[in-house]
Amino acid sequence: MRMPIPLIPLGHLTASPDPEQPFRLMDRVRRRLRELRYSPRTEQAYVYWIRRYIVFNGRRHPRDLAEVDVKRFLSALAVEERVSASTQNQALSAITFLYDRVLERPLTRIDGIAPARRSRRMPVVLSQREIKALLDELADPVRLCATLMYGSGLRVMECVSLRVKDVDLDRREITVRAGKGGNDRRVPLAELSVNPLIEHLQVRYATHRRDQRSNVRTTNLPGALNRKYPNADGEWQWQYVFAASRCLTDANGQRRRHHLHETVVQRAIRDAVARAGVTKRATCHSLRHSFATHLLESGTDVRTLQELLGHTDLRTTMIYTHVLNRRGLGIRSPADRL
Repeated sequence: MRMPIPLIPLGHLTASPDPEQPFRLMDRVRRRLRELRYSPRTEQAYVYWIRRYIVFNGRRHPRDLAEVDVKRFLSALAVEERVSASTQNQALSAITFLYDRVLERPLTRIDGIAPARRSRRMPVVLSQREIKALLDELADPVRLCATLMYGSGLRVMECVSLRVKDVDLDRREITVRAGKGGNDRRVPLAELSVNPLIEHLQVRYATHRRDQRSNVRTTNLPGALNRKYPNADGEWQWQYVFAASRCLTDANGQRRRHHLHETVVQRAIRDAVARAGVTKRATCHSLRHSFATHLLESGTDVRTLQELLGHTDLRTTMIYTHVLNRRGLGIRSPADRL
């Protein structure tokens, strides 16, 4: 089995002998991804899979490889490493991007190069009793994160990267900025979250005031905002609601405070699921699944749910219609008549 090798120096692979193309291959890949406004996570994943593809083929330059080499790589992922269909499809997307958008030599269709079929999986949904038991096993700030993920249908990254300005306590709503697909949306803020959130923001503001005195600023301001408003990264409204406990120093020597890392929340919830005695394979995303399912059960229409979840395709939202098979809402088992 070929093991993942994420940190491989490939800078020596020049993209082209053309003097008008001075950038090295991986620099060109990153540059093209950013030109096309791909998310940082997609950039990280695509760079990783392109590196894996190059190493698998003996570090030969991709322009010297053919479709058969792509097929061998994807086959090894499926047969030797037994990756999931979604992982194999991500690798194929990365390689397709490399040839289509960077090398400008689109792959021709040959046998074996096609998206792998993904199995249709039912979402893991927790009952309200299970969610209460889970929340009882958590401590703040992870408890508050879990409450927001269930109460507002947030993804874990949307939750931890939430900024102060996007929480509207008066209107009881949250604005999710640049969610999956790069779109904004508004979601409800549950009354259950309001008082804990107010208390959390009071503590968070005290931390911010200390950071101001120490010239510690926030990270990842959108677009050119920091160039237009040089002090924006030090203002309260742009701070993360859930900030990391430690600061980092950027390439310019500026101390900054990033948001709480998503793995902190994921590990805490995984451990809390076990302590709560929940036997389902529940994760952070199960709270979002539960939000959607419970709204459908209470009569919310699918179109409204699509807007709340930020799905661009209604078919993605339709996975939650499994609740229509529950007793009283759809099919009744014949065994119930015995």
